[in-house]
Order: sequence, then C-alpha cells, then structure tokens
Amino acid sequence: MRENDKSPNYLAHLGKDIPSGLVVFFVALPLCLGISLASGAPLFSGIVTGIVGGMLVAWLSGSQLAVSGPAAGLTVIVLNGIETLGSFESFLLAVVLAGIIQVALGFLKAGVIGLYFPSSVIKGMLAAIGLILILKQIPHFMGADEDFFGEMEFFQPDGRNTFTEIGHALSGIQVGALIIGIISLVLILAWDSPRLKRFKFFKLVPGALVAVLLSILLNYIFINFIPEIAVSATHLVNLPVISGISGLTQELRFLSLEHLTSPSLYIVAFTIAIVASLETLLSVEAIDKLDPHKRRTPNNRELKAQGIGNIVAGLLGGLPMTAVIVRGTTNVSAGAQTKVSSFIHGTFLMLSVLFLANFMNQIPLSALAAVLLVVGYKLTKPALFRTQFKLGYEQFLPFFITVVAIMFSDLLIGICIGLVVGVIFILKANYKSPYFYHKEEHKDKEVIRIKLSEHVSFLNKASIVLTLENLPDNSYVIIDGENSEFIDYDVLEAIQEFKNTAHERNIKLEIYNVPEVSVLDVH
Repeated sequence: MRENDKSPNYLAHLGKDIPSGLVVFFVALPLCLGISLASGAPLFSGIVTGIVGGMLVAWLSGSQLAVSGPAAGLTVIVLNGIETLGSFESFLLAVVLAGIIQVALGFLKAGVIGLYFPSSVIKGMLAAIGLILILKQIPHFMGADEDFFGEMEFFQPDGRNTFTEIGHALSGIQVGALIIGIISLVLILAWDSPRLKRFKFFKLVPGALVAVLLSILLNYIFINFIPEIAVSATHLVNLPVISGISGLTQELRFLSLEHLTSPSLYIVAFTIAIVASLETLLSVEAIDKLDPHKRRTPNNRELKAQGIGNIVAGLLGGLPMTAVIVRGTTNVSAGAQTKVSSFIHGTFLMLSVLFLANFMNQIPLSALAAVLLVVGYKLTKPALFRTQFKLGYEQFLPFFITVVAIMFSDLLIGICIGLVVGVIFILKANYKSPYFYHKEEHKDKEVIRIKLSEHVSFLNKASIVLTLENLPDNSYVIIDGENSEFIDYDVLEAIQEFKNTAHERNIKLEIYNVPEVSVLDVH
C-alpha cells in the first residue's frame, strides 16, 4: 500500500473535494454542537475544535480522507474532567497538556500500536458504527428525538436505550420532519443509482448536498403554506448567532493556570491523550480500509498532528479532538479524494459561525439524519457480513463479537473485547505454526527434526515448550534454526533450558543455527 506522504495534485480534485467538504460540514456542524452540549462545555467549544481539525490538522496529518473534530467518545471524559477541575477554563489546560503528550507519543513512535488491530476487528468496528448510525438516526429522521444529534451511546442520558428510543419516537413523529427526511433519503439513493451516475453532473455533485439544500426549501414552503407541519426549532440546527469578530472573541474561553500544580490536572490530561490517541488510530485505520486508492496513513505523524491540534484547540477554548469515524466515512461516501475536503469543511465551519448562522439554523435535522442513514448502510451492508462469514469462524467471530460489543457498550470497550477475541485466535494460529516437526533418517538413525520457521516470536513459546516436553525419552532430536531470521529471547531461553535438562531423559540433542543463551542469563 502507498503511504500518504506523497502529496497528490490537490487542484486536480477540487471538483470532488469541494462538494464533499460541504457535505461533511453540514453533518459536522450539529455534531460539534451536540457534543459540546453533552460534554457540559460551552456550545461554541465544539465548533472551535471542528475548525482547528479542518483548517490545521488536515494539513499536518498524513491522511487524505480522515476528518478531525470533537468526538462523542470523549464526552464522558470531558464532563468528568470539567467537574474534577472545577471549571472549563481549567479543563482547557488539560487539553493543551494532552496535546503535548500526543506529540511526544508521536516522536516515540507509539503509532505502531495501530498496526496491531486485526482486520476483522476493524471491519467489525465499521459495521457496528454503521448499525449505530442507522438506529440512532431513525428518531431524528422522524423529528422525535430529544437527545443531542450525534449521540452514540447505547444507554442514553434520558434513561432510554437505542432500541426503546425508537419506540418512543414512534409516538411523537413530527410530520414535516418525516416528509423532509423521506424526500432527502429517496433523493440521495436515487442520486447514487447507476442510471443517473452516467451523467457528469450527478458524478460531480453529491446527492447529500442537494438533499440538505432542498430540505431548507421544503421547510420554507411548510412555514409559509402549511405551518402546522413545519419543522419545529428543536429539530433544526441550532448554531449560536454571533455578530462579527467582536462577538466571536466574547464567545471564546481561555485556559486558566489555577490547577497547574494539581495532580488531578495531569491525570485528566493523560486520560484524554491516551483515549484520543487510541480513537484516532482506530479511525485512520478504518478510513484507510475505506479509501478507494488504498493509501496508508503514517500513524506517528497522525499522533503529532492530533497533538498539535489539541494544543491549539485548548489555547482557543475548544474541546479535545480525535480523527472521527463518522465524519471520515461521510467524507469517503461523498466522494472526497484528498485532504482539501477536510479543509473545506473546517473553512465553512468558520464561515458559518461568522456569517452564515441564520442560514444554517434553517437546516432540518431529519435531512442530515437521512445523510447518515445512507452512510450507515454503506458501512454495514449485508454483503460485508456474508464475506466475513465465508472467511471462516477465525475471522467471523472476532468481527461479529466486535459488532455486538460496540453496539451495547461504546467504541473503546467494544474494540477491547474484539481485540481479546482476535488475540485468542492469533495465539491459536501461532501455536500451530512456529516450526516444522518430522522424523527422518540421520547418520543411520531415526531422528526427530524440529525446523524453526522464519520468524519465531514470544507468542510461539508455549507451543515450542509443550513440544519439547512431550518428546519421547531416549530419542535423538535436532533443533534447526537455519531458516530463522528472528528468534525471540524467550524462545531461545526455553531451548537452552531444554538443552540443559535433555540428558536427564536420555535425549541426544543437536542444535544448529540457534544462538546460545548463557546459563547466567537463564537463571
């Protein structure tokens, strides 16, 4: 796979990146506001982070399609952090320190952790997010959800869960919102049909962008001609209206050094850094899998970019950020080709705050829900489940368990459960394959030859130890490392210990091309 370090011709893709960036912007705007609300932070703080993520981090990052901003997965950490430190201004210092920690992690090359996520777990994560998007957007689609737009937890703050919320929504459908949602959904699906994609216009302009603009027109018609079904203000985008630069500076919050010597500050900062880094690495790994050009994101560079982004966001009064899967997948779905799309999304977030608030506040959330319903379906198509099932239970079980675990807990807990299952299968596979064991004639005697494989890691130790323990007494054994490029120290130690005790079982042992470990090292 190609690295993203080679910069593409950004101007050549503007025709796709600008419309895609607008689609991501329309989806990101209510997400930024909703996450701020759920975090107990000033409403404007999520917008600040979205702007920094789009306008700064996009260019520092090595990913062409990832989109950074405030993440729903950090809401509990932010809420608890503000409560622990006593004020949002004190919490901002923790965000800056978390950014510094992330930059350090990048220089320490901690991004390699992202390479250890099994493919089945990453695909399970994408499928789970797709299902959650579908289930969570159904109430917004019907104009009957009181939870913030972008909320992803199974157990909700209002006491309901993902499934009971849908049942509750059925009793409070808002007709105008539902009509707009249905029209938007049909338009997006039709726009993506092969019949229309034959025409250049339908290829260049994303259907989601047209659907959002049309939804504003439809609600305007409802307000003026059928007011009884007009979408209520609670189900429209709710962006604070700011009058110029002076109003903007009044909305910004700046960090306080009050708790600089408090241990609690550093605990909160470290928690943000670790969780945000893990979510970022998961997100870019997932987006790389969706990238039609199969470009690879440099993980260490991503950690540095996110760290700088969090430093700047904290200094400007923003929430902590990560690379966000929902925005990234929306970006891919809209047809983005390069990081210009993310930059466009950040630019329009800034413009909307300064000049477009009144216009943005006319967008019905049901139209945005329709966009995310389509994104969710693309992430969790039935074909994905069939493909994973055909790969065998070693791939399907980690995939399926990850899906279920994320749906009924949250992203990080679900991923951890999926990783545990995936590691069990990895250990099982390594148990079977560290060496080739066979009997042969050697010097006119029957011998057992254990030929080590090219790469023998500590994961293979258990298998090798058990094999050596179960060798028959009075046998003639050869351990051959001729083809091995790497043998882990733990395995070398196990072989040396067997060598030291083989005579007790009258086993004649010969060892070729395996480095010795001294008795002093072993004991």
